[in-house]
Amino acid sequence: MNLVFVRHGQSIWNLENKFTGWVDIGLSDKGIHEAIKAGKTLIENNFKPEICFTSYLSRSIETSNHLLNEYEEALLNEINIIKRWQLNERHYGALQGLDKIDTAKKYGEKQVHEWRRGYKTKPPLIEKDSKFDPRQDKAYEDIDIALPLGESLQDVVARVESTLNEIIELSENKNILVVAHGNSIRAMLKTIENISDDSIVEVNIPTGIPLAFNINNDKITKIGYLGDQETIEELEKEIEQQSKIEKDN
Repeated sequence: MNLVFVRHGQSIWNLENKFTGWVDIGLSDKGIHEAIKAGKTLIENNFKPEICFTSYLSRSIETSNHLLNEYEEALLNEINIIKRWQLNERHYGALQGLDKIDTAKKYGEKQVHEWRRGYKTKPPLIEKDSKFDPRQDKAYEDIDIALPLGESLQDVVARVESTLNEIIELSENKNILVVAHGNSIRAMLKTIENISDDSIVEVNIPTGIPLAFNINNDKITKIGYLGDQETIEELEKEIEQQSKIEKDN
């Protein structure tokens, strides 16, 4: 395998079941453990990254740091770290910071499911120059193109395209690790695996579990998730349940 995707470990807002998007939230204690475990899993599978891509967001960067620190220092010093804002999570617009269950109670599960999972559906947008406008964050001050005020997954597919092309090209000669987010990874998988607009709705990316591919002469072969299958299925189910209102509520 020469290409591995890892969704960041559980963040504090994942734990609190809030829409996070581009809000820069750090890892929970569980998330740190997941990142460390991902590093151990990659070492057990003899994967030695030469280039590591991250987003601009702390939970991605922290995960990569904890993961890579499991490797020997000699290898760690040789890994090239590349940050791309295009690998950021989907911008959830005015939903950012809201509790997912409370939002489902207010707007209905169907509407919130469509905002969360629908391929072409944008969430309610934030106002320009408001609190969660990326232009209010100095991290993006040197970016000279329009930044989102809310995105559909279709928008994320478009913005990751150039970075994904770079990743795939580099994977032909080097081992590439990509530590990103649930929706930016879903967007890349949609392209890599040619997943339909309808089918991508059902794809869930568990936190902290390496997803491996092999690229050889433009042929991309999916190896799959590395780790305990029961744990993977439990994490995927947790994602599905995040905005579902329990029957006794």
